[in-house]
Amino acid sequence: MHLAGAPIGALSGRAPDAAPTSPWLSRAAAAAAGVLHTAAFAPIEAWWLQPLAFAGLVWLARAASPWRAAVLGWYFAFGWLSSGMWWLFISMHRYGDLPAPLAALAVALLAAALALYYAAALAAWARWRGTGAVRPVLLMAALWLAAELARASWFTGFPWMASGYPHTTGPLAGWAPWVGVYGLIALSAAISAALAHALHTLTSARSAKSGAPAVALRALVVAAVAGLLVAAGPWLPQDFTQSAGWLKVSLVQPNIAQDLKFDASRLQQNLDTVTQAVLAAPGDVVVTPESVVPLPFEALDSAFWSGLQAAVLNSPRAIMVGVFLPDGQGRHVNSLVGLNAAAMPEQARFYQYGKRHLLPFGEFIPPGFGWFVQAMNIPLGDQGAGLSTAPFVVAGQRLRPLICYEDLFGEDIVRSAVGPQAATIFVNVSNLAWFGTLMVQDQHLQFSRMRALEFQRPVVRATNTGSTAVVNHRGQVQSRLPPDVAATLNDRVEGRQGETPYARWLATAGLAPLWVFVVAICLWAVVADRRQSASDRRR
Repeated sequence: MHLAGAPIGALSGRAPDAAPTSPWLSRAAAAAAGVLHTAAFAPIEAWWLQPLAFAGLVWLARAASPWRAAVLGWYFAFGWLSSGMWWLFISMHRYGDLPAPLAALAVALLAAALALYYAAALAAWARWRGTGAVRPVLLMAALWLAAELARASWFTGFPWMASGYPHTTGPLAGWAPWVGVYGLIALSAAISAALAHALHTLTSARSAKSGAPAVALRALVVAAVAGLLVAAGPWLPQDFTQSAGWLKVSLVQPNIAQDLKFDASRLQQNLDTVTQAVLAAPGDVVVTPESVVPLPFEALDSAFWSGLQAAVLNSPRAIMVGVFLPDGQGRHVNSLVGLNAAAMPEQARFYQYGKRHLLPFGEFIPPGFGWFVQAMNIPLGDQGAGLSTAPFVVAGQRLRPLICYEDLFGEDIVRSAVGPQAATIFVNVSNLAWFGTLMVQDQHLQFSRMRALEFQRPVVRATNTGSTAVVNHRGQVQSRLPPDVAATLNDRVEGRQGETPYARWLATAGLAPLWVFVVAICLWAVVADRRQSASDRRR
């Protein structure tokens, strides 16, 4: 039986498996496509590989049953996430003293667990994709978005390497201030599904014998519309924000090895190194990395703090220092302390920002995992969370700190990008020395570039061993220090004020509109599937 020139079941979730290859060959191809997907991210940044690799997955699952599609989705995601986050092995083995096999197993288990989101998405797509050119495309966009939203939100969220980030560069980047990284995920998934559908339709010998021109025409129309969406990106309005003036920044990269950072015999030498770099820096604001002072505030030698205060008391410049502050409940908060004359009228007060989005295992202990944190020897592994999001005001600029991977969660920081007191500059401080220098530094910098695109705010980054950089409001790296060098990056940054469309709707409704889109498309697909089933039975 045929419908609109296509065989019933050619793309239907009710069809039996019709993959032309063995199951294991298909799974290997899906895993290989996942690894290729990783190459779309930094440091390679071959953005075009993202839709092509994903289109390969959709093509492999084009006629699969829900179970087989789930398996293919899992292999794709496992290949992608394990090849893109292998550097977690370094933190667990080299610095956490876990035996190499256990560390490798832990990385594999994390990738395997996260891959379940995408397995569920592919299973649902195979069940309700139906026939034709439109439903499979829209349903894939909705379900892949749902998988990414779930990974970013559930169980505290871990959206590292979300599939929209390759489009920090390329023709889709122009959509970032409109729809953000999650909108780019849906758009790129739709483009990939359209490409896979067009390829399948035009190359299917079965369709060629059964009046495929109508279906092929629709597939090409979908692909053409997708192409127009891609081409439209660079022509969208570029600047929703306006200049708020310039600020000279000095970003300190001390390059202290992770295994020496907490070494008691080296502590004073490390602090002296940081102090000298801070005092020598010429910027209006001098920023140090996350936890550059690896001690609780109350354990610091008072002379260290007094020296920093004296350096800014009678000076127009400011200093931002990473330290651990007590939260009053027996824990410490990973914090950034700001010192300037305005904040210290009596040489006693200072600005403080505490990290709000904590990292599981590294900064808080999930229930039942105390043994793992102890095995890893993680210092200060059970921390408190900060409360305030007020900016640090320096020379008329409002600086919003972001500590470590907080800049992955645009929905958490969006309220700092709207309103009359919105931040004009985002300041990320990180310590990636836990993970080596390969891939992770470039990946994190890419994520900061996406935040700059979404909110059209510059992002300055001060890190311990690498990815210290200045990113302008268009997501372009303005200047950067090489990794594994002790140096200070001095540059001028243009602060920005105003709101992007993405910032406005995200601040108003959060992620709810995206979930509404997911639910609406899924309900439509289910209803359409039932109507099609009823029509088939009547025939």
